[in-house]
Amino acid sequence: MDGIPHAWDLSPTDAKQLQTQLASQVDVNTPLDLDTIELVAGVDVSVKDGTSRAAIAVLTFPALEPVEGVTAAIPTPFPYIPGLLSFREGAVILQAHEKLQQRPNVYIFDGMGIMHPRRIGIASHIGLWWDAPTIGCGKTHLLGDYAEPGANKGDYAPVTHRGEQIGVILRTRKNVKPVYISPGHKATIDSAREFALACTGRYRLPEPIRAAHNLAGEF
Repeated sequence: MDGIPHAWDLSPTDAKQLQTQLASQVDVNTPLDLDTIELVAGVDVSVKDGTSRAAIAVLTFPALEPVEGVTAAIPTPFPYIPGLLSFREGAVILQAHEKLQQRPNVYIFDGMGIMHPRRIGIASHIGLWWDAPTIGCGKTHLLGDYAEPGANKGDYAPVTHRGEQIGVILRTRKNVKPVYISPGHKATIDSAREFALACTGRYRLPEPIRAAHNLAGEF
């Protein structure tokens, strides 16, 4: 299950070097096959008062019915440094994941995939570790240039950085603030967008992330 084991308590310099090394292994050329997906997980992490808490909620696909939910908490192992949040959140996600009884086909993270300065946000980093398809869904703009998408659900526009498309800005609900979708690992930009939209119901955020948020709130 663990494809790239490494220590999490690195210096910031070593962490950035590791990110650069790992980014070359990220696969954003293999499209998701939505017809074969049966289980999807939402992954959410919060850090407060020196404790990192992770919640993973598993839902059926395409019905998006709840199946399983797990949580974990550990002392926060890494300082807050923009671009290095996976070293703050990764270990507790792995700990929660070990409690799952079923292995999801795809994971949607509240965070970024390749929409990251070194192309390895939390979804990409953990996707490599699990050797599993992952998607990043960010609520706020991190980096990149884009045009505002149309007002209707499903409208989107490419997000580019240094001449490279790193994801899309996607309208998941009519006239509601969009989200930022990028592939994490073993997904393409187009299939990540398509799947994120297929996981979105009445609300702005995809249902797996909402389920993880709710689980974290109960936790």
